Amino acid sequence: MSARVRDLFEMIKFSHTVFALPFALFGAALAAKLPEGGLRGRARDWIGILLAMATARAAAMAFNRIVDRAIDAENPRTATRHLPTGRVSLATASIFTTVASIGFFASTLLFLPNRLPLYLAAPVLAWLFMYSYTKRFTSLAHFWLGASLMAAPIAAWIALRGDIAAPPVLLGLAVFCWVSGFDIIYACQDVDFDRSKGLRSVPARIGVSRALRLAAGCHAAMIALLIALGRTYPLGAIYLFGVAAIAILLVHEHAIVAPDDLSRVNYAFFHVNAAISVGLLVVGIADLAWPIKI
Repeated sequence: MSARVRDLFEMIKFSHTVFALPFALFGAALAAKLPEGGLRGRARDWIGILLAMATARAAAMAFNRIVDRAIDAENPRTATRHLPTGRVSLATASIFTTVASIGFFASTLLFLPNRLPLYLAAPVLAWLFMYSYTKRFTSLAHFWLGASLMAAPIAAWIALRGDIAAPPVLLGLAVFCWVSGFDIIYACQDVDFDRSKGLRSVPARIGVSRALRLAAGCHAAMIALLIALGRTYPLGAIYLFGVAAIAILLVHEHAIVAPDDLSRVNYAFFHVNAAISVGLLVVGIADLAWPIKI
């Protein structure tokens, strides 16, 4: 049983939850702080955010593995994944997807009497599932994924406040640009395979060099949006220091990936981006706790 659970967690790359979860928690922290001091939200609201993030991502990733199992089996880079090799059966993956989806809907009940998370659960999950089909008909699949993760901080704000405002939208747009950019970089690994199978991606359409430049543009936009968030909320010196550090990390990410050398894409994809997401959460919480106005 423990081996099967481990296989399921590996199949959905549970460790990659580190990408979206810190942004959701940062969005929740922005929503929770009250102008007069203190925090908004109950303990069960925070538990709900954690459960909703984990179950939605688990359901979406498992569904993606199911939909892409034939493609993954043909791609040398992904042929050793759990469904193509039979380490996880299609039936098990389907049951896991169903259970995770039910868990996502159940988690929204923790926010009652705020009913917005429950009402939005179905369209959000449908959007996440639809991503698995996008590379079959559009090169903009990366931006669909970006929009999927963009929902994390916005949803966390809605869960705590029951409304929408500029700060979570700016943070969400920063996530959109960040995720879209690094997914374009990641897709550069499969440019030849995608072209041979008629799959759509930005690198397959415009080439690796131009795709990397587009990804750099996305990441520059991310920094601009994070600065705009700092001015709009407002946030102080600790946060802006963190944004500067993120800019340096992004420059590093692009410096180690070149059109003729994609050997460090996985390092850039996971380690650098994990540092960015966790780092922003840390400096954001620190700034909210100990504001230093500029």
